[in-house]
Amino acid sequence: MTATIALATSNEGKREELARLFDGLDIELVLPSASVMSEIEETGLTFIENALIKARAVSALTQLPTIADDSGLSVEALNGIPGIHSARYAGEPSDAARNNEKLLATMHDVPDGKRSASFQCVLVYLRYQDDPVPLIGIGSWEGEILREPRGNQGFGYDPLFFVSGLKRTAAELSTVEKNAISHRAKAAEQLFAKLQYEH
Repeated sequence: MTATIALATSNEGKREELARLFDGLDIELVLPSASVMSEIEETGLTFIENALIKARAVSALTQLPTIADDSGLSVEALNGIPGIHSARYAGEPSDAARNNEKLLATMHDVPDGKRSASFQCVLVYLRYQDDPVPLIGIGSWEGEILREPRGNQGFGYDPLFFVSGLKRTAAELSTVEKNAISHRAKAAEQLFAKLQYEH
């Protein structure tokens, strides 16, 4: 019997990506409304805290088991910035182009060779709102920040995130390539292994 699980996002692209990553589990991922998500205040100081805040809020509203992710870009030369503020780095409303412009401006004087960064992703699964033992998957993807965007795939900071082993940015990778190595893929792989025992 297919299990229905709420996904704490209003981003359909993220739902499709995670549905592919969790292919093989007998689950259906459903999204709450954008208005529900906009009311959740992410007051945590870490990706894990914010993922749990979102998961608990959505589980309370939907009365469903819930998966939430919190992810972002951490730049070494900026002491982890933009970090948990990645989506709204350039302010409200969230805008990827403005975020990328601000990051490039902030890193203008950071020399080549010192521009390392990583995408981080935390995925949490709650069986119910007050679940004291959530399942957690964590993934990291190493790269460096270019001085100008390249590629038109993906979203967010992907056009600036250069994957040195592939000599391409995340925005120059196909969905299949990205899903094999990304931070979200690694977190999903960890969570998948744990969810297999639940579903």
